[in-house]
Amino acid sequence: SQKIAVVIAEKATEFYITKVDSETKLFTGKLSNVKSSSYSSRKTRIADFSAFKSVGEFVVHVSQLGSSFPFEIKAKVHDPIVKASLKGFYFQRFSTALTQNYAEVWSRPASSSHEKIIIHPSAATNKRPAGTIISSPRGWIDAGDYNKYIVNSGITTSTLLSAYEDFPEYYQTLNLNIPESKNNIPDILDEVLWNLRWMLTMQDPDDGGVYHKCTNANFDPMVMPHQANTPRYMVQKSTAAALNLAAVAAQASRVFQTFNKQLPGLADSCKNVAIKAWTWAQKNPSVVYDQNKMNQQFDPDVTTGAYGDGNLTDEFIWAAAELAIATHDASYLKGINVQPDENNPIPSWNQVRLLGYYTLIKHGKDVAGIDALIEALKKRILQKADDLVISIEHQPYQTVMGTSVKDFEWGSNAVAANQSILLLKAYRINLNEKYIGYALSNLDYILGRNATGYSFVTGYGDQTPMHIHHRPSEADGIKEPVPGLLAGGPNPGMQDKCTYASSLPDEAFVDDVCSYASNEIAINWNAPLVYLSGAIEVLLNKK
Repeated sequence: SQKIAVVIAEKATEFYITKVDSETKLFTGKLSNVKSSSYSSRKTRIADFSAFKSVGEFVVHVSQLGSSFPFEIKAKVHDPIVKASLKGFYFQRFSTALTQNYAEVWSRPASSSHEKIIIHPSAATNKRPAGTIISSPRGWIDAGDYNKYIVNSGITTSTLLSAYEDFPEYYQTLNLNIPESKNNIPDILDEVLWNLRWMLTMQDPDDGGVYHKCTNANFDPMVMPHQANTPRYMVQKSTAAALNLAAVAAQASRVFQTFNKQLPGLADSCKNVAIKAWTWAQKNPSVVYDQNKMNQQFDPDVTTGAYGDGNLTDEFIWAAAELAIATHDASYLKGINVQPDENNPIPSWNQVRLLGYYTLIKHGKDVAGIDALIEALKKRILQKADDLVISIEHQPYQTVMGTSVKDFEWGSNAVAANQSILLLKAYRINLNEKYIGYALSNLDYILGRNATGYSFVTGYGDQTPMHIHHRPSEADGIKEPVPGLLAGGPNPGMQDKCTYASSLPDEAFVDDVCSYASNEIAINWNAPLVYLSGAIEVLLNKK
């Protein structure tokens, strides 16, 4: 595949490659013309050594300038990233001890604080009045804090399910060394199940509504999960939560149909949950989670992550698409404006429209009467893919990420990964291999070909984040952070008020535990990395 090094220099003209600790030149080449950034003064030249195909460990040199970190050329070079980013979810599990034989030095006791959850006054009903105790175990640590949020679990769980759906043979071969690794269910789906079973507890069985989050009133201090024992609450139902659960449960019902022997009844249960959640959302189409307004009415006040979303158009599109496919019934799409405008926004927790598009394109042939819609959606994905890459040749790092300064936001590394997923979806539509190369450029970005020089995946690379905003990594007394977690990445908003070396959009990153704006981790950032790195392994090994 394409092999590129970025040289930060204007006057250098040549480069060469040697083995590590050797002066013998194995490959020489000319550097490109100068590339300039539109939002910083940095100038680069590109060393393209795609023609060099020897297997081994090498270094790029530029005379009178310096040398690169060592790097490998070999088959399956990204396989460790796939496994690490997926096992990162195991390290995020609640309600179970992480034992040394699976977690190594990052082992820890079980957390029991999710066995007794209090119904918050904002969520009270006649059958579940305020103060009622229910159980809501399992699930993943959402990010740097110890709470569980349905709307962020939605895109996360769906992305992992989609990775399996799109590349089942590959993910069936991955052994992550987790407790379920020998249960005849792929490890990626075992990990999905850990969170899915929690998500199902978030539905009120009486009316089908879904609680927005399971949370303590305030963020925990920097302690281990088993030490975070302040009271936890089921907080207000919301339309966004109901639609997220409807979409994920519908998709899960489709995926787990083939595992009825191992998981009898699960697929049917998921479909029923999805339909009930959808029905509640239809009856309550605009129940927005407004944490400030809620706190004015009910005690105790809740100050943890709001995940509020005032525009639910995209959630309705996504849930309708998943239910139409799961039930083979196009009527779920009636009354839903699937193409409300010309925009095709990259997926994020609060913008899930394209998740519905991806599902309809992949599975729409199973539903009668929507062929024209599917063709229109394919055109949209291809157009968006072409828009993303239109100026890549002029970019200083030759990545799709950063072609727009707007790419650099909170969780910018997830923007890079989700851009690549869209590019790979475009490839699956027309099999144009250029999209694989463009997607790979963003994986290269995440792993170090960027303005910070960091590989943003903990434990993988020569310069990786050591002080992520992640309570277990900070409180466990282990020097190295939990491995396989994706830091958020450059964020010129710098909302945490930490000290940054640079405020430039592509450099606004600091490896400091205080930096929740650039150095936090989150499940919805790790999931697209799992998809992207796995897809690259599959598609490039087929070439």
